[in-house]
Parts: sequence; C-alpha cells; structure tokens
Amino acid sequence: MSDNYLYHGLAGLLDLLVWGGELVGVENLPKTGPVVFISNHALALGPIAVVASLPMRVYPWVIADMLEWDKAAAYLNKDFIEPQLHIPPPLSMFVARIIAQASVRLLRKFDCIPVWHGEQVLETYRISVEYLMKGRNLLIFPEDPTQPFAAECQIRPFLKGFARLGELYFGRTQKALRFYPLTVYPGLRQVILGKPITFNPINNLVDERNRIKSVLESIIKNMCTEMTLQSYTRIPILQ
Repeated sequence: MSDNYLYHGLAGLLDLLVWGGELVGVENLPKTGPVVFISNHALALGPIAVVASLPMRVYPWVIADMLEWDKAAAYLNKDFIEPQLHIPPPLSMFVARIIAQASVRLLRKFDCIPVWHGEQVLETYRISVEYLMKGRNLLIFPEDPTQPFAAECQIRPFLKGFARLGELYFGRTQKALRFYPLTVYPGLRQVILGKPITFNPINNLVDERNRIKSVLESIIKNMCTEMTLQSYTRIPILQ
C-alpha cells in the first residue's frame, strides 16, 4: 500500500471515529499547488480535524521532539496527556509511552516536517522549501504556546516564522506562495477554509512577514468569533 493510500485511509478513519465534521468553504480549495495551510490548533483536535477534512494530502510541521523515540513520550505527557486528558502521574507517563509508540511511527511514515528552534530552524525551512518544490502542500499551526489560550475564539497569538516560507520559496522559483487560512471550530464540528493570502515580493521582507502573519491571524480569529456567535444562536431558549 502506498503512503498516499495509507494517509487517506487514516484520514477517513479519523473522520469516522473522532471528527465527523464538515468542511466549509470547499469552493476555496486550491486547484493547483503547492500551498501552505495555516490553522488554529484547537488544542489536540485541530490537527485531527484538518487532516480528516481536507481532500488533499498535507505535510504538517511537527515539534521535533514528537519525532524522536527518546523524547516523544515526555513531550506528549507534558503537552497532552496530563493537561488535556487529566491523567495523573505516574499513569500519565505510562499512557504517553504507549501513544508514542504509534505516533512516532505514523509521523515519520507520513514525512512530517520537524520544527526545531534556534539555528536549527534553518533546517526546518530547508526541508519545507524542498517539499514545496516537489509540489507538496504544507500544514502549519503557528500559535505561540507561551501565550494564553482565548477559549472564546479557540486561538492563541501567532508566531510569524512560518511567513518566511513566502520569501524562501520565491527565491527558489520566482513564484508567489499562497497561504490558506483554516479555522477549526470544534463546537459546530466545522473546519472553515478561507481565501488565500499571497506572498508579495515587492514588499519589504520584514513587513511582508508581519503582514502575512497578522492578516491570517485576524482572519482565523474573526472566523472563530463568527462561529461562536452562530453556536449561541443554536442554543434553545428555555421558557
């Protein structure tokens, strides 16, 4: 079985067993690639929702620790098992090790892109541009984990490092990269796809990074707020 069949098979299984939602904005799906999808994380559900909803294969940015056998369990325990599943230690670490056995294999199998920090982030960019050059679509969740989570709009403030892909890709191809905003809204089981923001090579590079980051963050935040208002209108009023 090819990787693509395995990927889409897993996506269908996640949709059936975990997500079961709908993709809104199908008319905005890119007809050609490569593109970069930018999404809110919506805690642990965001990556599942996006992979289950998009009809094309995507290659996510993943924290490098999640791809390492000796680090994945500790990261899962700190980021997911204890804070989101509320499983106390020492059972939490036991559960994390079990999940890591499957997650590391799958993330490596599907060629996820490791995200490093410091000078090593240059390798993240190198791999990302190589993937784009091969026509692969990327998926990035650029929220800053050190910032507070705004529950009402399901989002944290964005980091802007991902926006450098626009200038790096343009430098290799002389083509403008498109960034598509995705909003995961668990309350209504919807993933909303917006219209793309295109890299502008005429702008000052620093200003362009800030523009791409700010516009995408604003679009996703506004869509989250709109969906929250919609969810309120569906709550029946008790007499």
